[in-house]
Amino acid sequence: MRRDERTRVEEARIRAEEERKRKQSEIDRKKAEVRKRLEEASKAKQKAKKGFMTPERKKKLRLLLRKKAAEELKKEQERKAAERRRIIEERCGHAKKLDGANEGNGKEKILSHRWRIRTAGDDITSELQTILKQYHARIAALESDKYDLEYVCKRKDHQLRDICKEYYDRILKCEAHKWDLEWEVRKREFEINELNMQVNDLRGKFLKPTLKKVSKYENKFAKLQKKAAEFNFRNQLKQVKKKEFLMEEEEKERKTKEEFQLKKREDKGKEVEATEE
Repeated sequence: MRRDERTRVEEARIRAEEERKRKQSEIDRKKAEVRKRLEEASKAKQKAKKGFMTPERKKKLRLLLRKKAAEELKKEQERKAAERRRIIEERCGHAKKLDGANEGNGKEKILSHRWRIRTAGDDITSELQTILKQYHARIAALESDKYDLEYVCKRKDHQLRDICKEYYDRILKCEAHKWDLEWEVRKREFEINELNMQVNDLRGKFLKPTLKKVSKYENKFAKLQKKAAEFNFRNQLKQVKKKEFLMEEEEKERKTKEEFQLKKREDKGKEVEATEE
């Protein structure tokens, strides 16, 4: 029984392994087919791209481009000619009919238009006169405009020259002021250098005096005396002076001083009177 079970297990394992291998081989085969198809499609695209522009197609394309360029050039020339005619008509007016007005046309033209001259000779001359008057008036207006423009241009030229001259004078003044300031600065720098040299010379001549050593204990002693004077109550007491406490000698001195001052005043008064007399 055990052997049968083992054989069954082995057979099942072998079958599963074979099934797995078979599935893997199918997957690999499908991948290879897909890869091959993609390569073929890419090659076909490359071939199609390479063979699209043949020499004949290139030649036709060049011809079409040349034809298109010629048409564009022709249209551009026509547009420029129309613009030129329009500008000429705006500036000079429309062209007038001058049939028979030119004397150098020859006998043939005179004979061909003789019937017109016979029927409407006066009308043609009057029409020519009006046309000539119009042209003359237009020429006069243009000449006047030309003169005005020339005058304006000359006036602007003079104004521009005056402005340029004014600016040139200002520039010269600024340059002169600049040179003056630079000269002043250099002069001051020279004076400062001279003073520095003199100071250095003086420092070299005179020696510094030797300073005396002062003991710190004397300063401390002076501070202590000052504090003791602050706490001295006798100095803080007020002195009261009354007449009843004065001595006899002090009274005598005071009297002598008063008498001396009175004598001085009397002597001065006598001197003043003598000078006035």
